[in-house]
Amino acid sequence: MNSNPSQSIQKIVIVGGGSAGWMTAASLSNVLKGKCDITLIESDEIGIVGVGEATIPPIRVFNQTLGISEAEFLQRTNGTFKLGIEFVNWGSNGSRYFHPFGTYGRQFDTVSMHHYWLSAHQQGQAKPLDEYAMAWHLARKGKFIHPSGDPKNVLSTFEYAYHFDAGLYVKFLRDYAEQRGVKRIEGKISHVSKNKDTGFISSVSLENGQVIDGEFFIDCSGFRGLLIEQALHTGYETWSEWLPCDRAWAVPTAGNADPIPYTRTTAHTAGWQWRIPLQNRVGNGHVFSSAFISEEHARQQLLDNLDSDTLAEPRLIKFVTGRRKRFWNKNVVAIGLASGFIEPLESTSIHLIQAGIAKLLALFPDKSFNQRSIDEYNRIAIAEVERIRDFIILHYKLMERRDTEMWRYCADMDVPDELAEKIAHFREFGRITKGEMDLFGNTSWLAVHIGQGNTPQRTDPLVHYSDADYTGWLNKLNQVMTQYAQQAPGHMAYINNMTKS
Repeated sequence: MNSNPSQSIQKIVIVGGGSAGWMTAASLSNVLKGKCDITLIESDEIGIVGVGEATIPPIRVFNQTLGISEAEFLQRTNGTFKLGIEFVNWGSNGSRYFHPFGTYGRQFDTVSMHHYWLSAHQQGQAKPLDEYAMAWHLARKGKFIHPSGDPKNVLSTFEYAYHFDAGLYVKFLRDYAEQRGVKRIEGKISHVSKNKDTGFISSVSLENGQVIDGEFFIDCSGFRGLLIEQALHTGYETWSEWLPCDRAWAVPTAGNADPIPYTRTTAHTAGWQWRIPLQNRVGNGHVFSSAFISEEHARQQLLDNLDSDTLAEPRLIKFVTGRRKRFWNKNVVAIGLASGFIEPLESTSIHLIQAGIAKLLALFPDKSFNQRSIDEYNRIAIAEVERIRDFIILHYKLMERRDTEMWRYCADMDVPDELAEKIAHFREFGRITKGEMDLFGNTSWLAVHIGQGNTPQRTDPLVHYSDADYTGWLNKLNQVMTQYAQQAPGHMAYINNMTKS
């Protein structure tokens, strides 16, 4: 049976701009092709949090879906490439490991590659795990090249994402959306009206008296949750017991001529510092727990650990890690910070916007707002964000340091049952168990387990049945990766070559 055209949504109102608002506006305008009225309300007076300048590989799919040229995107946003994240002082003080995008090496039989590495490592015949990731070979030499499409080539084993100026990305997407009919209204919302029978949002009023009515509302108003929380009282579930950080200082610093193609995160006494290199500057911040360090001390710790001059005064951001009890309530969907917050340790903030939009398009409503679709959206969204939460908690729980009060707290804390089982299973068997909606794959979990000292007690029994010369294979793999990385062009030279053509 065909759907009833009279039931089609005709008026969508997006409350809030920033990355969430304009990514949503761009996607909806691209898909709905002018057949639906889309209005975005934002106020220049309300600041954008904008700490999310680092991304993970799915952002490429988002840009490609919109038909955005990679070269133009990099040029318009001062963007650079990102091959992964280096973790400094996580695990033990002085330790370093790399979370690469892509895989470690390549499968060559039914046993996971890391079991062969574990076996060789136990015999003292293998280098650190990082040495078998093509992404790390390129990253540490400051090189970049696009992955190969040939699955037999070791250059096909890595992936990449971007660093970019979130403010410039917003302007870029605003241009895109407005060209496709999105109407922007400047103003602050003073009142939200609800239908007295259904409780649905019917309109919003601005301080200047203007009333904007709509059928479907997207809440991109940030931490305030203007519609999802203040109007609909949806409720919020906090995760502070597992993720104690609740503040961040953010500050830009001067860049250099050849930015590194990876993010760096450095653990401090009561939190961690990010370093995100763009073409023209470096984004820095210190995420910390106010229960374990004062704001002023945390600010000074950030300033003491910068490697170039500041370009502005540090800005304080306060947050409560957690999620709304529902992401979609009545005729309101919360996207971005309005739906919840996970600290940007693994660069998931912009991805969660993208994931919210993807689910919205997959379960797009008509005027009936079928509850079954709404429930499915919430089920998937909650499962996805809780799996990401668990992956972030993993970093805290596996920290080997006991030199400060916060790290002792994290070592002793109980973690969600599913995560506790994953940690125990890897420690005993070296196997990675996956839950539903796990964004992060085996490589990611393996990087953190091994990088932070959760060394398995045994390897896969099938390793002992293998005739393969896996130590020789690992040596050859490392040699080939080293050779390719030496031949690859410099990161900024590669970007310049792309954007000038």
